[in-house]
This record gives sequence, C-alpha cells and structure tokens, in this order.
Amino acid sequence: MQIGIDSFAAVPTNSAAEKLISGAEAMSQLLDRMERADQVGLDVFGIGEHHRQEFLDSAPTLILAAAAARTKQIRLTSAVTVLSAADPVRVFQNFATLDLISGGRAEMVVGRGSFTESFPLFGLNLNDYDALFAEKLDLLLTIRDQENVNWSGKFRAPLKGQGIYPRPVQPQIPVWLGVGGTPQSFIRAGALGLPLMVAIIGGETHRFRPLIDLYRQAGQMAGFAPEQLQVGLHSLGYVANSTQEAIDDYYPGYAQTFTRIGRERGWPPVTRPHFDALLQPRGALLVGNPEEVAQKILRHSEALGGISRVTFQMDNADLSHEQLMQAIELLGTRVAPLLR
Repeated sequence: MQIGIDSFAAVPTNSAAEKLISGAEAMSQLLDRMERADQVGLDVFGIGEHHRQEFLDSAPTLILAAAAARTKQIRLTSAVTVLSAADPVRVFQNFATLDLISGGRAEMVVGRGSFTESFPLFGLNLNDYDALFAEKLDLLLTIRDQENVNWSGKFRAPLKGQGIYPRPVQPQIPVWLGVGGTPQSFIRAGALGLPLMVAIIGGETHRFRPLIDLYRQAGQMAGFAPEQLQVGLHSLGYVANSTQEAIDDYYPGYAQTFTRIGRERGWPPVTRPHFDALLQPRGALLVGNPEEVAQKILRHSEALGGISRVTFQMDNADLSHEQLMQAIELLGTRVAPLLR
C-alpha cells in the first residue's frame, strides 16, 4: 500500500495571536514539508486546487514543479485538478512539463472540486457542472493517449489534428478520478478504467463500500482487469507520538475550520462528541499514534475491499509547521513500514 500526503497549501494562523503568517513563508514551509516527505520515503505528495483566500494552491503545478527540483523519488500529483474549470490542453501541457522536470514522477487526480468559486471566476455556468467535466475528461484522456488530436465538443473549439506538446517521460501520465459520494462518478471511473481516489472526510468509511463495488463492477463490465481498478483513500488525519497528543493538537483547528465551512454550507457547528465519533474504529478520521492509525487504515482497506493508496490531509487544522514536520516523520518511519 502506498502512503502519502495531500495539501491545500493552507495559510495557517498563529492561534495565540490570530495572526496570519505571510504567503511567502507558508509556501516555503510547504516546500520544506514536501522535501521531508521524500526524505522519509513517502510515496506521493498531492497539492489541491482552490481559488480562495485561505489557500495558496490556485496554481498547483507550479508548487509541484518547485518540489520536483528538491525531491528525488516521491510521486507528485494534484489533489484535485478542477478539470471542469480548466482547459484540458493546458492541463496536459502543465503536467507533461512537470513529468519532464521530475523525471517521470507526475500524476494527476482530476475532479469537479468541492468548492464552486472557479465557475464564476472563469465565466462558467454552474448548471453545466457535470457536462463540463465529462467533456473535458474525454478530451484530457484523448490528449494523453494521442499526440495528434481530432476532437470536437460543446464547450471548447475543436481540435483538427494538432499536436499537443510537450510529451511526458512516462508513456501515460497516471490520471486518477477524484470522487465524493455520487454513484455516477464511481461508475464513470470504472467504465473508463481509471484509478479511483475517494475523498472520505466524515461519517463511517465502510458506508462507501457499495459505491466502490459499483466502480469495480463497471470496470469489469468494460473489460478492465481487477488489478487495473485501483482504489485510493483521501482522509483527514494527523499522527503524533501518542493518541492524546494527536487529539489535543488536531481538534481545536479542525473544529474551527469545519465550523467555518459549515456556515457556508448549512452544516451544524462541530462538537466534541461529533469529533470523538469520527475517531472510533469505523470513523473517517485518521488521528492517533502511529500504530493505531496504521491499524485503522488496514481496517478501512478490508472494509472497502482493498485499497492501494492512502493520503493524509493534515493542514486543515491550523497545525504548526513543526507539528506537521513531526507528523510526516512519523508517517514515513513508523506508519508506512507497518502498512507495507
């Protein structure tokens, strides 16, 4: 099983003073964490894409390219590329360039995104939410597989045999489909034979098993071998030397972040009983000491019929750079060996 980290390049606050650090300092710290993840042997580091004040990841391939120059082995991916709001030609060119810079370590996770700011920002109609994604995914996969492209669609000018360059080091850049809880998204990934990255940030993880079964059934019906139908798990989590330390570090910032997001989406405020429920064996949060977290991941894998990758999102709880660096160290030196 591969293990890695996803980051939204959040700008943390100094909780005591409620003061933001500078964007330049936050970016420098993020690159340090990406370098440390490579040094301790983690498999993958993903950067999200948002267009909000609290995140610095509106141009994720630039961050990944900077990390490529400072790392040697770790695979570099998006988490996710908001394909509905992007030009697939430029997406491919950016990741092909990243592949050249990194020596063949680029991947992408594409999805529709959990926020909608990109639609008005780029002049798109939110009513076209799914149609935009389906069409652009088709074009992206066509470009990945063909150097000269003949293609036409509704939302973009046609391509009439143009060559799309540069081409990557890898014969095919891996494209994962990032999904939430929509059955059609799982079926689409299976029908296309794409590896699946499932974002499970709340509730009980085993409840996603029927959706993952839909994915595998659709893939097998489309003629893809079971080993091609990989499932990854994107989870909120944090590791410390002891479970109590992990909880004490993580809960305050987690509650603040998701209470704020909840005000936008109509969710109730986060309470400690709600948080404690997510820490239970079936709960989605991966927060604890290294041995407990590894055991919980393995239980999740069994409940979901087997997963090949798990990524932690840790920078959503206003943790300090030092806390995140320690967690990366523990993931690489204690959690990963147990999973492998």
